[in-house]
Amino acid sequence: MKPKSIAIVGAAETTELGKIPNMSQIQLHADAALNAMADCGLGPKDIDGIACAAEWPTDLAHYLGITPSWVDGTMVGGCSFMIHLRHAAAAINEGLCTTVLITHGESGRSWVGSKAMGNNPASLAGQFEIPYGCMGPPTMFTIPVLRYMKDLGLTHEQLANVAVVQREWASKNPRATHQDLITIEDVFASKMIAYPFHILECCLVTDGGGALILTTAERAKDFPTKPVYVLGTGESVETPMISQMKDFTSSSAFKVSGKKAFNEAGISHADVDHLMIYDAFAHLPIYGLEDLGFVQPGEAGDFIWEGNTAPGGKLPMNTNGGGLSYMHSGMYGMYALQESVRQMRGIAPAQVAGAKTSVCHGVGGMFGASSTIIMTNEK
Repeated sequence: MKPKSIAIVGAAETTELGKIPNMSQIQLHADAALNAMADCGLGPKDIDGIACAAEWPTDLAHYLGITPSWVDGTMVGGCSFMIHLRHAAAAINEGLCTTVLITHGESGRSWVGSKAMGNNPASLAGQFEIPYGCMGPPTMFTIPVLRYMKDLGLTHEQLANVAVVQREWASKNPRATHQDLITIEDVFASKMIAYPFHILECCLVTDGGGALILTTAERAKDFPTKPVYVLGTGESVETPMISQMKDFTSSSAFKVSGKKAFNEAGISHADVDHLMIYDAFAHLPIYGLEDLGFVQPGEAGDFIWEGNTAPGGKLPMNTNGGGLSYMHSGMYGMYALQESVRQMRGIAPAQVAGAKTSVCHGVGGMFGASSTIIMTNEK
């Protein structure tokens, strides 16, 4: 993709976040979509490309009254929307469409109108992992993090500190689910979910959604919003089974996705002003910092401990509070993208002064998929 050829001109989350028992999943998609359209002054008739996960794009297009010439229903978990953004940028550059709407909505807490979930016994995980009690994120994510702790020396205090720093950012965000500051002792005192994860090291369970609208950078000047340009993108997949990771202390999908995005953007790590790393569980920012190349293997725990990613640090990370304190309706990637856009527009609740470049990195499944989006506010 040619850097800066595509711009994000519309961005918004659902009107409410957290607990929304009066709206179904598709209504959450629609609410976010209408808010994003209002943000940039468009209507359904102006949209000719649509992408979403959890809901069928056919259902959503009909629901919104959109007749698209390009559609993407890629569903690989929490980073699906980042991959949608990458695919949409390619489609616009190729002339397949001009204006793409990407939506997300999940009734993850209230479970209103959500698609039925279940484990397929014929799947790879159904055959080779679930029979041994490995099912669901808390139990699946314990496998790599315990190996990481043993091999690379990450301490329980350093793991808990990730949640503490995320809450520090959330305390600055009026929309965050949890805003009260916490300590490492608070994390240790919270309920143990699956060793080594306490509940404060696990993602929230919420309702909500968000939407983005993309078009060409050339058209971006015609919109009322400050354009955010797509600088670089990457994506990859590894394995649907946590037990089959090539290396429990590192994600090959993270490395492939990140390297592609940085190469495409033509920037170095020193050029990054703001960073979003999917933090469904407290260990994910540690893997992300290392696999994206910001620090060497085994250094991320100390890097966060020293305050580098906290308010006032040299690499502000997860400035909305993240999936641990801001929002996590099941697939968090859209919320990370929204915060990167806010930072690049200069309107984030905890705005990083002078930020010009943001890296937004996501995961899908238990390290099964990954996508990296690099944005800038400079043309």
